Amino acid sequence: MASNIGNFFRRSLRRSSRKEGKQEAPAAESNSSRALQGKAGDRSSVLYSAGQFFFEYLVVVSLKKTSDGRYEPKITYQFPKRENLLRGQKEEEERLLQAIPLFCFPDGNNWAPVTDFTSETFSFVLTNVDGSRKIGYCRRLLPSGRGVRLPEVFCIISCLGCFGLFSKILDEVEKRRQISMAVIYPFMQGLRESPFPAPGKTVTIKSFIPESGTELIELTRPLDAHLEHVEFQALLQRLSPDLILHIFASAVLERRLIFLAEELSVLSQCIHAVAALLYPFTWAHTYIPVVPECLLDTVCCPTPFMVGIQMRHLERVLDQPMEEALIVDLCKGKIIRAVGDEEEILPIKLQNEMLTSLNRHNNNNNVHTPEQVNTLVSEAFVQFFVRIVGHYASHIKWSKNGPGTFQERAFCKAIASKTNRKFVKKFVKTNMFSLFIEDAEKSRIPQEVYFQQKITEYHEQKKHRRDS
Repeated sequence: MASNIGNFFRRSLRRSSRKEGKQEAPAAESNSSRALQGKAGDRSSVLYSAGQFFFEYLVVVSLKKTSDGRYEPKITYQFPKRENLLRGQKEEEERLLQAIPLFCFPDGNNWAPVTDFTSETFSFVLTNVDGSRKIGYCRRLLPSGRGVRLPEVFCIISCLGCFGLFSKILDEVEKRRQISMAVIYPFMQGLRESPFPAPGKTVTIKSFIPESGTELIELTRPLDAHLEHVEFQALLQRLSPDLILHIFASAVLERRLIFLAEELSVLSQCIHAVAALLYPFTWAHTYIPVVPECLLDTVCCPTPFMVGIQMRHLERVLDQPMEEALIVDLCKGKIIRAVGDEEEILPIKLQNEMLTSLNRHNNNNNVHTPEQVNTLVSEAFVQFFVRIVGHYASHIKWSKNGPGTFQERAFCKAIASKTNRKFVKKFVKTNMFSLFIEDAEKSRIPQEVYFQQKITEYHEQKKHRRDS
């Protein structure tokens, strides 16, 4: 099974296309693969609407012994079982259910029963044939019992991105697993029947637990929806502010990025955090927070990618015939391999301002909650984009009834600073900027409300300084 999915995955990675009518720089090359894989979808696929189902599936992936004595991950439980599917829907479900075990046990099949295992939480991203994105939220744990046992993974598949919320749901699943599998079903059924709350709102789930009675479980979404799938603290604990800016600079120009750590939770948290630094833009290329062992040659892909690989595979990765890439060791907090120009990519003045903000956080690390850290870190990077491209809307020329047309040359020319303009001329060639502008051209109403709010605040502050 793993080899078949791996071959299909690799074939799809080799297919790429440029956007019709646009000549793009190599850095902005678009990967148009159509397999179920770890690649970010279109921008529309990452908008999370209130009222949707919380999840599509809950599956349990267990390790089953093969004839050669090794262990292979298999789905042993699925909720709900979907029936009466059309042929295309059934094929889609089969591809999804085939891929899930690989990403739940990406570290290969060299397992052995154990008596002690620390549970870990991580996530992965799959992109379907229609470009829609599904996220797998995983809790790997050791079932209750005596003697040696094999770990299993509870995986919730959802199109909704909210890591903190689903971590809490997995806490409840793990608590019930220690009692009985039978106790999980009514909880997940209650969750499935509840609408996904709007930002800042709470949904309450009633759940009965034997010997404890009925529990009320409150699930609240953060008010700031663009930060609900991220935990910047994980990144700040492992990397210095200087290195974070080097990584950000590489990501902004859509280069190849490889992150190394042994723990799956560290890989997924840190890679989600790096992708979130790009807000209001979206990483639009291959995106695999934890690469399964059978897909390690993904790093040979000539197009941009952002991937996480377990440290045990470092030598194999370095032996691959890959093109230039930034390789980051999250265990030791250092860069193993770099292109060499990372310090020179961002405009120096804005880079120093971001560095000051990140250092200020580090100096007061103990007094901030995770939510405050997210806000402080995000603010520094959002302000960078406000200063660099915040004038984009005034350079969209609108027809009377049709869509708008972005005036790229006038947009770049309007930037007074030479260093800022030099950077922006590269940035406008990226896929993430093109996708952002394509959305902006469709409607006079901004899609990214928070970003627009920050642009307005910035202009008001500038006006206030001029008037005072």
